[in-house]
Amino acid sequence: MRCGTPPYDGLMTLHHVRRGAGSPLLLVHGLGAGLRSWDPIIDELAEHREVIAVDLPGFGETPPLPGEVSIATLTDSVSQFISEQGLDGVATAGQSMGGRIVLELARRGVGGDTVALAPGGFWSDRELAIFGYTLRPSIALVRALRGSLPALLGNRVSRSALLAQFSPRPWALTQQTVLPDLLGLADSPATDPAIDALTKGPKQQGAPLGTVPGRVTIGWGRRDLVTVPRQAHRAAEAFPTRPCTGSPVRALPSGTHRMRP
Repeated sequence: MRCGTPPYDGLMTLHHVRRGAGSPLLLVHGLGAGLRSWDPIIDELAEHREVIAVDLPGFGETPPLPGEVSIATLTDSVSQFISEQGLDGVATAGQSMGGRIVLELARRGVGGDTVALAPGGFWSDRELAIFGYTLRPSIALVRALRGSLPALLGNRVSRSALLAQFSPRPWALTQQTVLPDLLGLADSPATDPAIDALTKGPKQQGAPLGTVPGRVTIGWGRRDLVTVPRQAHRAAEAFPTRPCTGSPVRALPSGTHRMRP
């Protein structure tokens, strides 16, 4: 594993890790533990290609942005990283807010093939209001219980109560898998401004047919309670494909919002 944060030169830089060898794949996380959110799958991915996972500004080991936090400025930081690292044309994959960011990269013509898993940004006004009204109290509860989280997540009943918004099978998740994400939600300086960016900023814009730099695949959990699956048709309309290639939207077998069982 190689990791590092390039020297600060007046521009935002991103802490990152590199694993494996071969065609590069850039992973962009959502709200939570930063690049550690990919821990359950990164080693398996690295058996097939080089995998680069970043901490977005204000998450993990990357310092916060000095100015406005928005989907646009977070995307700017990833676009700059791609340029800094000589990763032009890199395939990208993102989950939740990270899915929103990789779609924005594709819309800008940055990167290569794109996979967005349960991306934010395709809510209706009502769905967006529910998301904001339910997520903020959930994070406040996590912060209030921070010191007790290891014990609470070690119990199936309390783990299910805490994670019901994020997974249809919260009892099946392990403490080791979930704890970093909840601590990240509680502690990351960018959590609150990122939620504001998702709930108060513009919704995801689409890309005209033939303007993205590679294939776009958007995955949705059948039982996702955060980015509900009925948003999939909006995503397909926003990122159209040629008739012979079929819809860009796919159902995730896990049916959950997180990259988890």
